[in-house]
Amino acid sequence: MKGPGLTRACTMGPIVAAVEATGGSVTRVFRRAEMPLSLMDAPDCLILLRDQCRLVEEAVRESGDPALPARLAFATGIDGLGAIGRHVRACATLGEALARVEAIRPTLLQTATWTGLRREGEDAVYGYAVTERIEAGRQTNAMLALGYLLGTARHFLGPRWRPGRAVLTGAVLLDRAEIEWVFDCDLNLGPRAGLHFDAALLATPNPAPGPLLEAAPSVPPDGLTACVAGLIELALFDGRPAIDGVARRLGLSRRSLQRRLEAEGTGFASILQGVLRARAEALLAEGTTPIGRIALDLGYADAAHFTRAFVGWTGVTPSMWRRLHRKSPGFERTSPFAGPGRSPG
Repeated sequence: MKGPGLTRACTMGPIVAAVEATGGSVTRVFRRAEMPLSLMDAPDCLILLRDQCRLVEEAVRESGDPALPARLAFATGIDGLGAIGRHVRACATLGEALARVEAIRPTLLQTATWTGLRREGEDAVYGYAVTERIEAGRQTNAMLALGYLLGTARHFLGPRWRPGRAVLTGAVLLDRAEIEWVFDCDLNLGPRAGLHFDAALLATPNPAPGPLLEAAPSVPPDGLTACVAGLIELALFDGRPAIDGVARRLGLSRRSLQRRLEAEGTGFASILQGVLRARAEALLAEGTTPIGRIALDLGYADAAHFTRAFVGWTGVTPSMWRRLHRKSPGFERTSPFAGPGRSPG
C-alpha cells in the first residue's frame, strides 16, 4: 500500500537561504508550515512531500515574492539536486541524463513525483508532476521543479537556451512577467509542468562530463510504514511522538492509521521502537553525546529507563554497545525501519 510522498530535509536548505536573503523570518516560515526549525540540523531526515510544498508556499508568502521558487532553482542549479545533479553531470548526452533522472529520482530524492521524457512526433517533452493529491503549494513546487528541469537542459544546451514551450502547473500565475524574466522563457499554463523542444537535441553531448556514478537508494520504498517512521523521526525534534499527532499529519484518524499499518504487518509501537533504537545507536556511535542526554533527547524520563529499553533491543547496555562499536564500527547497526529487537536482513 502506497503512502504519502517523502523527500529529504536537505531540500529545505536553499529555501531557508532565500528567505533570509529577503530579510524574512525563517522561524515564522517553519512555524506556519508546522515544521520544527531544528530540522535544518538533520538534512537526511525524511519529511512529507506535502510539507515541503507547504514550506515553499510559506516562504513565498514571507518574502512577498511570487517568483521566489524560480530564483531558488536558478540560484542552486542542478548541484542543488545533490546526488541527482552529480548523475546528470556524469551522463554523455542530454537524452541519457533525462533518462537517468527518471530512473533514480524515486531512490535519491523523493517519492510521489514523476519526472520523465516522452516523445510527441519530432518534439521531446521533459515533464514533472506530483502523483499524490496535494493542493497547498502545488504551483510553487512545480515552479521550483521547472527551474531544475531548465537547469538540467541548459547544462547541455547552454545557459541561454530556450525551450520551444515551457509549461507551469495551474490556471492563474501571479507576477508572470517577473517569473518569465527569471526563467528567461515564455510560460504556458497547464495540468503538468514541462519543457517542449526538438527531440534532435537529446543527442547533445555533455560539455563538461564528470565521473560515472552508481545509483544507490537513499529514500525508502513507498509505503505507509516508511512514512510513519519518517514522521516519528521528525517528531523527535519536539519530544516523544504520539500516534495521534502522526495520524493528523497524514490526514488520517487514529483508527484508520492503525488499520493501514496492520495491513502492512506492523504497528505504530513497533515502528516507534525501531526508530528509537536506530536513533539511539546513531547517537551512541558518534561517541560524544552523554548517555543521559541521549535518553532525554529520545523522550525517556532518565538514563535508567533508556538503559532498560536499550538492553531489551540489543541485549547489552548503551555504554557496552558504545565500547563494542568503537572496537568494531560495523557492530550491530539497525535500519530505522526495523522493528524492536530486529536487525536488518
